[in-house]
Amino acid sequence: MGFLNKLFGKSEEMENMSNVKLAVVFYSMGGTNYELAKWAEEGAKEVGAEVRVVKVQELAPESAIEGNEAWQATVDATSDVPVATSDDIEWADAIIFSTPTRFGVMASQMKQFLDLQGGLWANGKTINKVVSGMASAQNPHGGQEATLLSLYTSMMHWGAIIATPGYTDPVVFGAGGNPYGTSVTVDQDGKMVEDVKDAVKYQAKRTVTVAEWVKKGNQ
Repeated sequence: MGFLNKLFGKSEEMENMSNVKLAVVFYSMGGTNYELAKWAEEGAKEVGAEVRVVKVQELAPESAIEGNEAWQATVDATSDVPVATSDDIEWADAIIFSTPTRFGVMASQMKQFLDLQGGLWANGKTINKVVSGMASAQNPHGGQEATLLSLYTSMMHWGAIIATPGYTDPVVFGAGGNPYGTSVTVDQDGKMVEDVKDAVKYQAKRTVTVAEWVKKGNQ
């Protein structure tokens, strides 16, 4: 694997990162993005990051949720997960966002959370945050890439530093080869089609690595 690591630019430093604070911010209706968020947490902790996993505020009415078994199950499963606030963004050195695709862009719940960060943005608190994104959809060409690009457009306005996985490690190809961020297809039964766990963990580690570089450069 040494040759592949050099070929794909994988840094040995990735195995020993520390002192980076990572917020994993997700929205999940069917449980997929919650699972991605937990894998990201796992990967980041493996390289010594301090991690907060938080969910964005639900906007849908309870009547809509109660009529959907999978949606209600996700609400129940994430009941103990804290709701994301501006404090989480200000606290973090790095942020991973995970969202389902809605007509080729991020879910409205995630967009509202970003829109509510105007105060932080106005005070320069979003500058140089290292960010990365993950997405899901119900078919392979259901807008995952466009969703991540919509997220990254907002991040450019934040003055954030976007850390995509690119093709920096062979594991990206095994998960479908999305250079913008790990994305996954969800079948009609709500199951992930591709095996993306290792890609998610790698993306989290890479995000932490870049954040560590930025922190060292600012010292």
